[in-house]
Amino acid sequence: MDNDQLKTLIEKIQKGDIGVDAAMEILKRLPFEDIGFARIDHHRCIRNGAPEVIYCEGKTLFQIQEIVRRLATYHPNILATRASHAVYEAIQDTQLPCVYHDMARIVVIQPDDIEKIGQIVVVSAGTSDMPVAEEAAVTAETLGNQVKRLYDVGVAGIHRLLSVWDDLSHANATVVVAGMEGALASVVGGLVSCPVIGVPTSVGYGASFGGIAALLSMLNSCASGVSVVNIDNGFGAGYQASIINHLATRH
Repeated sequence: MDNDQLKTLIEKIQKGDIGVDAAMEILKRLPFEDIGFARIDHHRCIRNGAPEVIYCEGKTLFQIQEIVRRLATYHPNILATRASHAVYEAIQDTQLPCVYHDMARIVVIQPDDIEKIGQIVVVSAGTSDMPVAEEAAVTAETLGNQVKRLYDVGVAGIHRLLSVWDDLSHANATVVVAGMEGALASVVGGLVSCPVIGVPTSVGYGASFGGIAALLSMLNSCASGVSVVNIDNGFGAGYQASIINHLATRH
């Protein structure tokens, strides 16, 4: 349930279109719904502006299906992240409309074409970083943001980045996804006036230590305005960028 749905419910009570008992049955599930293996936070959309997101790794297909069914009763645009093809097929079996973003490994359940506002730019250093970049981009788009993708513009060919500076300059938030040494976040941070969210990836040779080298480089950035999420956490970066973009476009 989101703010609009809650308002509609209150108006129905005022008009007598729904009884008090029926309304109480709906409202008593707002804080969370206990289904044994999960406590589903139906109230989150009212507090944070978006439904609870399903992290699929580590869950059984049955658990994912049940969580999807319960969330879909009240919410559109449900995100299921780190979803394999098997997870996508299991969600399809619920007979709910859904779209699978293969590279991002995200399923959007009950997709709703909501208005997309502002401007978020998602930048990747290399093609190998694109799965994490797409996780950020699809997350941000599903949450109602305009997203511009600028991929394969890493520091090894800095002229590629400079050629898209105009796109960077119009962003309310920029997500920078890079593995290896993770230098791209600092470079972008020195070019733009908006917040930069660095996403270190596990892409790289042995001394990158599965993304730790990029993580430390981004954390030690000398460019002001650079913050950093965890290794390969495209979802977290896309969500954070969405919050920043919505605040920037609020009148």
